[in-house]
Amino acid sequence: MISLGVMSGMNDSIDFDTAAIVAEELGAKVEHEVTITIEDRLFEDEEDATEDLVKRDPIVVVMGHVDHGKTSLLDKIRNSEVTSSEAGGITQHIGAYRVHDKAKNSITFLDTPGHEAFTSMRMRGANMTDIAILVVAADDGIMPQTVEAINHAKAAKVSIIVAINKIDKPEADVNRVKQELTEHGLVPEEWGGSTICVPVSAKTGEGIEQLLEMVDLVAEVKELKANPNRFAKGAVVEAYLDKGRGPVATLLVQNGTLHVGDSLIAGVSVGRVRAMLNDKGKEVEEAGPSTPVEIIGLSEVPSAGDTFNAVANEKLARDLVDKRKFLEKQEKFSSYNKVTLDNLFSQIEEGERKELPIIVKADVWGSVEAIKSSLEKLSNEEVKVRVIHGAVGAVNKSDVMLANASKAVIIGFNVRPDSVAKRAVKEHGIELRIYRVIYDAIEDVEQAIKGMLKPKIRERDLGTAEVREIYKISSVGTIAGCYITEGKVLRSAQIRLVRDGVVVVEDAIKSLKRFKDDVKEVAKGFECGIGLEKFNDIKVGDVFESFILEEYRD
Repeated sequence: MISLGVMSGMNDSIDFDTAAIVAEELGAKVEHEVTITIEDRLFEDEEDATEDLVKRDPIVVVMGHVDHGKTSLLDKIRNSEVTSSEAGGITQHIGAYRVHDKAKNSITFLDTPGHEAFTSMRMRGANMTDIAILVVAADDGIMPQTVEAINHAKAAKVSIIVAINKIDKPEADVNRVKQELTEHGLVPEEWGGSTICVPVSAKTGEGIEQLLEMVDLVAEVKELKANPNRFAKGAVVEAYLDKGRGPVATLLVQNGTLHVGDSLIAGVSVGRVRAMLNDKGKEVEEAGPSTPVEIIGLSEVPSAGDTFNAVANEKLARDLVDKRKFLEKQEKFSSYNKVTLDNLFSQIEEGERKELPIIVKADVWGSVEAIKSSLEKLSNEEVKVRVIHGAVGAVNKSDVMLANASKAVIIGFNVRPDSVAKRAVKEHGIELRIYRVIYDAIEDVEQAIKGMLKPKIRERDLGTAEVREIYKISSVGTIAGCYITEGKVLRSAQIRLVRDGVVVVEDAIKSLKRFKDDVKEVAKGFECGIGLEKFNDIKVGDVFESFILEEYRD
């Protein structure tokens, strides 16, 4: 070892190459042990041969600010009505649709919600796709969520096409939008850049055909290809629990072909595809690359954004799921802080911080995540919002039991409590709130937090009095003969004594008299006698400022 320039002792570890050289010099053969994981045995990770690849449809995500007309634009593209059925006209779930343009080319669209609460959903949307259509309203211009959408698309290295919507409005200003786009690194083609901008109107349908042509053009340049002759792989777009059908997942096949009967693993969920529906609701037997399908047959609801793989060995898949669940549980436990001498003090301090535990139940996973991240963002120095449990499906008895044990509030989004849960809620006096629009849930929790905050205290000035005479009375102390120059002085108020512009003392009033009578208040223009609780060294010319302390909440 020394001759090789490696200074190591008996208990040191050395790298494989050094060990191999030393062993060979001593006439021994060394083999590198390769650990094969369950994932290696289950998933086909080798690259596809070029001759196996065929052209696939582009997957397009529609992004942009809330109310800028993303869903209306998609409606116009696929001639259906979605917005009218959405609560508050806001897209609450990710939807996936296939449309055909004039040239009979298929395009797969993902519709992502625009509200900032759905950042994580939108991030997943961008990471599943090839092209992002950024919808910007011509009358509104670029908004905070538009910038966020641009950043997600850039981070995912997705091609951006800008659809400047609402050009039918009289106040629409296309050039202003283009100008704002350049400020965020998107220079329109007609201004010498590489960003395609298409003025459209979701209302009249103007520019829609041109927009689809541009999508085809960009897809052609990108040369999108996949191998349909292999096990399917892709992403879970959305998932929820259906009372009759069990766990239902919307999957986007990105490579390979998914067949009915295939064994499937998605996150910590495993199962066999029992039935498969396309975006039109028709049953299909198989789904190739770039196809969104809804499947049933999984053991539990997977998380939106999970990667799914079709596998040959279902038993191995179940072993892998057990391993993943175990690791997930371990991670959860390790996140709880154990007390050590180092963190003891900070934990005691933390104890002063109030906590608002919340249980979130929603109809789909995307909403659970969105609500969870939005609510936890509301935490401040005094109150910590902690989502202790989030799941898909109706509010059930175990949720109520958990809420009772942890003194939590249950927030339901697009779900109802079952009959047993309803009784348990009444019995234990649990607060259960059901919402249809995500803004309302966030707003209510925000108000609740404000109620938990310690009230802040501020001073309210009442008036000022000038000391014109001093009377020293042996049984009482010093009494100041005062003239009220501004406002009024209350018997219950505090007094700040100011001498030559400097505050000498703050004190409470011991006595307030007009002539020989005790009074509760004296108004401007009147004279009175004021005696202070503790301070006696009052001088002629001092100014008394009268004020009260009041509690307030922002």
